[in-house]
Amino acid sequence: MLSVIICTHNPRPEILRRTLAALRAQTLPVNQWELLLVDNASQPPVAPSHDLGWHPQARHVVETSLGVSHARVRGIAEFRGDWLVFVDDDNLLAPDYLAQVTTIAARHPRLAVFGSGKLQPEFEIPPPPELKNYLSLLALRDLPTARRSSDPGDSLSMPAGAGACLRRDMAGQFVRLAEQLNNHGVTLGRKGGELFSHEDDLFSWAAAAAGTEFGVFPELRITHLISAGRLNQDYFLRLIYCHSFTHWVTRYMLAGDRPQRAGPVSRLRFLPHAFRNGMFSARAQWCSSQGEDRAARFIAENKLSPLKLNSATLEQSRRD
Repeated sequence: MLSVIICTHNPRPEILRRTLAALRAQTLPVNQWELLLVDNASQPPVAPSHDLGWHPQARHVVETSLGVSHARVRGIAEFRGDWLVFVDDDNLLAPDYLAQVTTIAARHPRLAVFGSGKLQPEFEIPPPPELKNYLSLLALRDLPTARRSSDPGDSLSMPAGAGACLRRDMAGQFVRLAEQLNNHGVTLGRKGGELFSHEDDLFSWAAAAAGTEFGVFPELRITHLISAGRLNQDYFLRLIYCHSFTHWVTRYMLAGDRPQRAGPVSRLRFLPHAFRNGMFSARAQWCSSQGEDRAARFIAENKLSPLKLNSATLEQSRRD
C-alpha cells in the first residue's frame, strides 16, 4: 500500500482543495493507498474546512512544532504503507501518478527514493522577465528521460520534495539523517517565513549512504500552482540567499565542501555583472554570495565537522 502525506501550514483553501481534488481523481483505487493531511500549526486549523470523507483511509494529523521538517517526521511516524509519497499543498498530481509510482517501484527493486521528472508550473500571474533564469529555484523541471543514480553528486537525479516517493526503510533513514544534522544545530527545510531548503536532498543522500538508488521519472507528472506572492524580486532574493546558505551548510556536513567568506570588498566585483546582465541579476549574485558567507560563519561559530556519512553511521544513529 502507498501512503500519501500532505504537509501544510496556513494554506490557501482554494489551492489545497485543488490538491485534494487531484488526489480524488487518481486512477489507483483508494483501497490501495492511504491519505494523511498533516496540519503544521495552521491558524485556523485545516480539518474543519477540508473534508476527507471521500477517502476511506484518510486521516487528519496535527503537528504543533512549526517547520516542514517536523511535519514530515510526524507524517513518517504515522504512515502505514510500504511506500510514502510526499505531496505539497500546491501540487496537482496527474491522474495516473500513484499508479505510476507502484509500477516504477516494482520495476526497479534497487530504487529506494524517486520522484517527478516533469514538475511544471501554473502561474497565478505571468512571472516578471527578470525572474526567468531563476524559476528553477521553485523546483520546476522537465526531463525527457528517466535518470537513476547512487551518486549524491548527481543533483539532476535527485527528486524534489514535491511528489517524492520513499520506501518505508528509507523514510526511517531520512529521519535519522535529519536528526543527526539537528544534533549539530543544523535544521533544514522551511519554517514559517524562512525560505531554507535542501531538506529534500537528504532523501537521496540517505539512499546513497544505504547503497541504494534514487531517481526521477518523466511519467510522474505534477503541476505546481505558483501564487502571485512568490513572483516578485524580494521573494526571489530571499529565496536565493536562503538557498545558498542551506546548500553550503548541507554540502559541508555531508560532503566536506567548505564555503568561502565573501570578504569586505567583495561587493565591488558585482558591478561588471550589473552592467552586463542587469541590476536584479547582480543583486541575485550578491545574495548568493552572502548566503555562502553566512554558511561559512555558521560553520565556524558552531565548530561543525562533516558527518562521516555511510550506512554504518546511519545504523549507529538508529541504535543510539
